Amino acid sequence: MKTMTWAAALLSLAAALQPANAADSFSSTQKDEIGAIVRDYLLEHPDMLMEMQQALEKKQNEARMAQAKIGVDANKELIFNAPYDLSVGNPQGKVTVVEFFDYNCGYCRRAMKDMDVIVKSNPDVRFVLKEFPILGPDSVAAHKVSDAFRNIAPEKYGEFHRELLGGDHADEARAIDVAKKLGVTEDALRAEMGKPGFDARVQDAYKLATDLGISGTPSYVIGNEAIFGAVGADALNQKIANVGQCGKTVC
Repeated sequence: MKTMTWAAALLSLAAALQPANAADSFSSTQKDEIGAIVRDYLLEHPDMLMEMQQALEKKQNEARMAQAKIGVDANKELIFNAPYDLSVGNPQGKVTVVEFFDYNCGYCRRAMKDMDVIVKSNPDVRFVLKEFPILGPDSVAAHKVSDAFRNIAPEKYGEFHRELLGGDHADEARAIDVAKKLGVTEDALRAEMGKPGFDARVQDAYKLATDLGISGTPSYVIGNEAIFGAVGADALNQKIANVGQCGKTVC
């Protein structure tokens, strides 16, 4: 990734040192000489590569955040109030945090502690769990069991979520075992899993992720902002506090 970025940066710098019609203005020998000058300059000033890398990353991040804000504004109801999503914390909380997660995401497993810290320290937070299976067939199968479980026993969904996410690799068999421990039979799960709806709900999550620029888990939506990656409870709590104060993640 960095090698490609630096290569792009080198080309940009070389282009900047040449007139717009350089292809017509310079001979092959002159172009080689210009390239050698640029190369020698960058070898003597390697810190410029880092500056160019940082500038490019900043520009890309700003573009990503702008896309996410447009996506949030266009999909608020489906993000924050999808009828099939369940939450932990205060169901009437003044601030809603939405987490896109996959049951086989190691970062999500560690971020579950952040969720617990947030809901315990913020009685006005509603923490929505957006099922987003992106890590292969086992994840899709585990989430299908989870979808059935939340339809059958929504009051136990928080327990199910913590148990399945907090353990070993999640697949259909393990998800069913977790559900059975919480009192839901395999027959009941199979019957619920046979009903239509799961694919449409997953497609909703995929579409939202595309609109928001989300490509990995965990990712969050708070207020008017999408947050990418396991940024930690402190960073999320600061954004929650800002939303409570001014309605935006940055006041």
